[in-house]
Amino acid sequence: MKKILFVCLGNICRSPLAEGIFLKIIRDRNLEHKYGADSCGTAAYHIGEKPDYRAIKTAKQHGINLNHSARQIQSIDLDHFELIIVMDRANLNNTLRIATPTNKHKIKLLRDFEPSSFGDAEVPDPYYGGISGFEEVFTIAYRCCENLINQLENKSN
Repeated sequence: MKKILFVCLGNICRSPLAEGIFLKIIRDRNLEHKYGADSCGTAAYHIGEKPDYRAIKTAKQHGINLNHSARQIQSIDLDHFELIIVMDRANLNNTLRIATPTNKHKIKLLRDFEPSSFGDAEVPDPYYGGISGFEEVFTIAYRCCENLINQLENKSN
């Protein structure tokens, strides 16, 4: 089973949404036997907390229940997961700092998995905004997760 790790700053907004979306898509496609997912943050701000209430609300509106407790990334995660998907460049750099030469190649930006016509390579952090920011993150993450799974499936066929 290929395990995917989604990474943001505090692990209460973007990465739990991406994890929930990824898990829903693989469930809908009957691919749960092939892929698994988790999420974490590069900072220790919210360890043990549930996702932000706005992330939970947004996910629920799309039929996804976020059942996650925030945690901080550990260097062992970089060996344990086959792919580490990061939301923005700052967290990419933080993740690369704990990587070794043998696992750096696994670390990608989430927006690497969408057509370049969508612009910025980062998933915006909705934490200080309103619910519309969470919906924007959901839309971006859904599109990218679909493309990621399509790429994974094309490589395995």
